[in-house]
Amino acid sequence: MVNRKNGCVEYPVNSDAAAKPLVIVGGRVIDPSAGVDGTYNVIVENGVIKAVCADIPPQYNDAEKIDANGMWVVPGLVDMHVHLREPGREDKETIATGTQAAAAGGFTAVACMPNTNPVLDEEAKIRYVIQRGEGCPCRIYPVGAITKALEGEELAPMGEMVKTGAKAVSDDGKPVAKSNVMRNALNYSKSFNIPVICHSEEPTLSAKGHMNEGLVSTRLGVRGIPVIAEDIAVSRDLLLAEYTGARVHIAHVSTAGSVRLIREAKSRGVKVTAETCPHYFVLTDEDIGMYDTNKKMNPPLRTAVDRDAIIAGLADGTIDTIASDHAPHVSEEKDVEFDAAMFGVVGLETSLGAVLTYLVHKGVITPAQMVERMSVAPNQILGLNGGTLKAGSVADITIVNPSIKWTVDAEAFFSKSRNSAFLGMELTGVAAYTVLGGKIVYRGKC
Repeated sequence: MVNRKNGCVEYPVNSDAAAKPLVIVGGRVIDPSAGVDGTYNVIVENGVIKAVCADIPPQYNDAEKIDANGMWVVPGLVDMHVHLREPGREDKETIATGTQAAAAGGFTAVACMPNTNPVLDEEAKIRYVIQRGEGCPCRIYPVGAITKALEGEELAPMGEMVKTGAKAVSDDGKPVAKSNVMRNALNYSKSFNIPVICHSEEPTLSAKGHMNEGLVSTRLGVRGIPVIAEDIAVSRDLLLAEYTGARVHIAHVSTAGSVRLIREAKSRGVKVTAETCPHYFVLTDEDIGMYDTNKKMNPPLRTAVDRDAIIAGLADGTIDTIASDHAPHVSEEKDVEFDAAMFGVVGLETSLGAVLTYLVHKGVITPAQMVERMSVAPNQILGLNGGTLKAGSVADITIVNPSIKWTVDAEAFFSKSRNSAFLGMELTGVAAYTVLGGKIVYRGKC
């Protein structure tokens, strides 16, 4: 057991079976997959959900119980864009610490990106990540590389990686600059019915930039990254998806133009899904202040116009999912001049609080829509079995306390890294419990 200020993570998790039945009592059960939103009890036995019911059968009187009064009981949250850094940069994060952070953030599953060292570009490396994830308090689904070594030239062996357990492919961290290579990847991906996750960036436009190009970058004297670097690349990826009939998922959407392009593509029937991250609907480039490197990420924080478009895209469903793009870095890579600092911020332990504070509590999306964006849709996009509390499903459950206020404190993180864009901010709402395969793997503030 690992203790911290607001809870604990218990591990290892022994398969999908709990030692004894578990009853979650009197919570607001929100399950869009079943059209359920009301006060019920959830009965879990042998790692699966036995029933969602108004009354508890007497045979469960001696079961382990969680009092969920005033809380929300939802299908386990999934973060489909996480960097766990292992193998190669275990000083930043490990699979063990990253999954601890995920469980503390209410996530029962994460998809980890392939830009490790070595790159996850072949069967053996995918298998390594899966094996390292065994016994962790969160399920791990690797994403394989599109191209070998992320070099953008030769396709990685997609079939072998998918057969081993990869749920998608991506060169995230780098764009696939050559359109013929991306076209081939999309055509190949159709054989396996997996999404190609696009880091949409036109590198000749973004080269040597460090923040959004605009009034703030000019004032600070920092070379900027224009919105068209994203918009042009998103447009290309959407056109290639339309041409090939393949599935694309646009990662970390940050611009108003991207939202518009994705909305239009969906109206034409293009097989596209999209994600954004909490920092893009909470912050703008103005929040960088005097060169705050914890607000440096790629794509960068944009303007208020872009932020508002992201919020609108989440509200109307143009943007399907919310992901953290959890990107841990050691302090030596962030406590430097702005131009020299690494791109990326951690987010596993703050995503839920940011979504509740800035979207749900402000009435932008409903609690049910939050579950759609953070559980149902990621499961569907990646072809997973979660996102539901229906009887017979695996008991991956997140119990949310939507009203507790807390201040983001890096010293309370399970993550090995501290580079959060939300340090010192007050958020409302946390994961109170995380249940994986019927076993409580996290207890937080209740």
